[in-house]
Amino acid sequence: MSSELLVDVGEDPTTAQLGQLKLATIEDQQWPPDETTLSKSEMDVSQCFDATSPHLPWDHPFYDIARHQIIEVAGDDNFGRKVIVFNACRMPPQHQLDHHKLLMYLKGTLDQYVESDYTLIYFHHGLTSENKPSLGWLRDAYREFDRKYKKNIKALYIVHPTMFIKTLLILFKPIISFKFGRKINYVSYLSELEDVVKCEQLVIPARVREYDNKLKASLKPAAQPPTSPPRSPPLPDQVFGVSLSLLRQRTPDDDLVPVVMRDTINFLSEQGLEIEGIFRRSANVTLVKEVQLKYNSGISVSFQEMEDVHLAAVILKTFLRELPEPLLTYQLYNDIVNFASVSSDNQVEVMKTLVESLPEENYASLRYLITFLAQVSASSEVNKMTNSNLAVVFGPNLLWGRDAAMSLSAIGPINNFTRTLLDQQHLVFP
Repeated sequence: MSSELLVDVGEDPTTAQLGQLKLATIEDQQWPPDETTLSKSEMDVSQCFDATSPHLPWDHPFYDIARHQIIEVAGDDNFGRKVIVFNACRMPPQHQLDHHKLLMYLKGTLDQYVESDYTLIYFHHGLTSENKPSLGWLRDAYREFDRKYKKNIKALYIVHPTMFIKTLLILFKPIISFKFGRKINYVSYLSELEDVVKCEQLVIPARVREYDNKLKASLKPAAQPPTSPPRSPPLPDQVFGVSLSLLRQRTPDDDLVPVVMRDTINFLSEQGLEIEGIFRRSANVTLVKEVQLKYNSGISVSFQEMEDVHLAAVILKTFLRELPEPLLTYQLYNDIVNFASVSSDNQVEVMKTLVESLPEENYASLRYLITFLAQVSASSEVNKMTNSNLAVVFGPNLLWGRDAAMSLSAIGPINNFTRTLLDQQHLVFP
């Protein structure tokens, strides 16, 4: 993985020369279509909407953009930052796409996360002369994203870069700030992404995977990129990535709330309620791994000794995200995504029915978490974390589809349900 992008290579190429660059070979442009237009989790609710856009009705202003699944949200990365994915191969030909509306859709996605640290992953393969946006549009797009978008983006990963994208960045060097340039990283192979995010939580287009395999097959054996290490068998005291029911069985007192949640929430209740931006900042990845290893090895963890509020916040979100099944369970996915259709008069009763149908340990853990988040929101004048802001952070960590990644059209209803749950928590959890 390389981050030294904006280096001088002589005179800047002209706009005309850039427009004439060869973007892909004929062979590259003839890749078969993706194996599926929709992820499995999205097909579950397609009965209510057009099959090509399960969560946006056909008359929604962004329907024609969302249906292509160009932009997706994929949980948190290994540093506790939100992950936004842009798939170039899913962009239709220029004449079939309103690029201004695409820009507004991307801004709409980022607007939910720009107050938090976030990561952007751009899959470049599949950008061709037929679907590439104009140079003027790219320039305007960069300028459209002002400081509030650039400040908290911690990394931009360009996967499978070509000479075109490298030359483009050189051309844009005069308008790209030095600080932003340092955040750009080239990723030659998908296996390199494992240092940043678990690839299994990304819905990587089939043609991108096939192209990656083709690249690796063309290498000499000595030059093969490192493969992702095999998943280690669970440790006897494994905590992360273990079901709530198993964690409950292991506790001598049959505790319904996992120790990680108790430790982090107790510490954050004491030390974090007045910290501005709590849950919006990332943490040192080395410390995160050390804490996870301690928990997984059966060693007690004291956040009071470490005195790091953001570390505890990231550990809490990471624990929820690494559950083999989301806290709100796959069974409730359809009901929650379609919750907006419930009349306002019936929402509390429907919500109570849904959460009370959860397994006992899920219900107890959810109640413990939501009660704490209500305390956080009560101090929002200081910490800036309103119910809406907390819903954006925790919605994707409480529920996701079976393939883990979510499009913007799917994550919106989940966040709305989470916000309503926070608003009405005193009625849902009497």
